Amino acid sequence: MKHELMTLPYALDALAPLMSKETLEFHYGKHHQTYVNNLNNLIAGTKFENSTLFDIILESDGGIFNNAAQVYNHDFFWNGLTPTQSAIPAKVEAALVKAFGSVEEFKKAFVAKAVGHFGSGWAWLVEDENQNLKIVSTSNAQNPLTDNLKPILVCDVWEHAYYIDVRNARPAYLENFFKLINWNFVEENLA
Repeated sequence: MKHELMTLPYALDALAPLMSKETLEFHYGKHHQTYVNNLNNLIAGTKFENSTLFDIILESDGGIFNNAAQVYNHDFFWNGLTPTQSAIPAKVEAALVKAFGSVEEFKKAFVAKAVGHFGSGWAWLVEDENQNLKIVSTSNAQNPLTDNLKPILVCDVWEHAYYIDVRNARPAYLENFFKLINWNFVEENLA
């Protein structure tokens, strides 16, 4: 099975000015594409050659895991963004209020987790086996699937996600990220 770079659900310049076309050209067009290319090269001739991305993540380690997880993480990240702002669906708002007290408290906690993450990685809104929402961060290519957690929303906090637009100001990037969240995608993941 050959894995392919996902097609973005919007144009490269659609998230500007909050996330520039240049950022997407590098982050999506180069970083994400490289993970796809590396994964295909690494699985050729192995037991993972015909495996789904999900199965590779759960059953591999080392370079194969790192590249498969980065493909998954980036696919999830891009799908979680939209240039078209909409109201938070009632179901999502109710779930966030139940878990965090309010949408604003969720935002504060998520931003704190993302900004406080040391080094490269990801900030996730996840659902555990009891359908409780929580915020976790993972380093490098790690993701919640390996901890039996269901991803709901993710923010990439590797520097290549924001350095072109805001340099080293991760908090500014997080403010922009919250203006781009695809709440309909979040709602789908809660279903």
